[in-house]
Amino acid sequence: MLGMYKGVSLVVSLFLMVALAGCASNKASSPEKIRRALSVGTETSTEPYVLGATDVVSVSVWRNNDLSISVPIRPDGKISVPLIGDVQAAGRTPEQLAASIEKSLSGYIREPQVSVVVTSMTSTEFTDRVRVTGAVAQPTSVPYRDGMTVLDMVLTAGGASPFADLNSAMLYRPLKGEVVAIPVYLGDILNNGDIKTNYAMRPGDILTVPERNF
Repeated sequence: MLGMYKGVSLVVSLFLMVALAGCASNKASSPEKIRRALSVGTETSTEPYVLGATDVVSVSVWRNNDLSISVPIRPDGKISVPLIGDVQAAGRTPEQLAASIEKSLSGYIREPQVSVVVTSMTSTEFTDRVRVTGAVAQPTSVPYRDGMTVLDMVLTAGGASPFADLNSAMLYRPLKGEVVAIPVYLGDILNNGDIKTNYAMRPGDILTVPERNF
């Protein structure tokens, strides 16, 4: 559950940053931080799914159907399992939860074999969204989908407004407890077909498009 709250807190912090960006000039992060942020999902594999409150899990105990259950994770981050009672689920991967249940059940049955499958991933409803704000026709927030790019987000928002400062756009990406600001040259993308900064989006990303200073 702690992991989920940290994710929500980071999203809130991102929105505060974007709001403040309208009052101050955008400043890009260092080249090294940008490189690391852009390498997420390419140089490293996808991180294991971490359970959160409201997720629904199916717990199966081999040869013990009476102990197998399908339950939502409660707001306190726990689930109730027959024989052993409450077990902490939020903040763990399904594999870690299965191992914890196996350990507790070993005092009741011989060599328990437990598998945990997530049947509903509702805890990521907000942390796994992507957003575009600022000088676009319709600022929007949509669920992340694999393959989404900066250009997809701009088109989803109905395109840039006539007052947009296209080459001053910024992509804000959460990375290990901080937010990395990545310059995006929308003018080059839209007007010149230069897609070098048409970056792939990641869950939690916010693209902000400022207005020109007249």
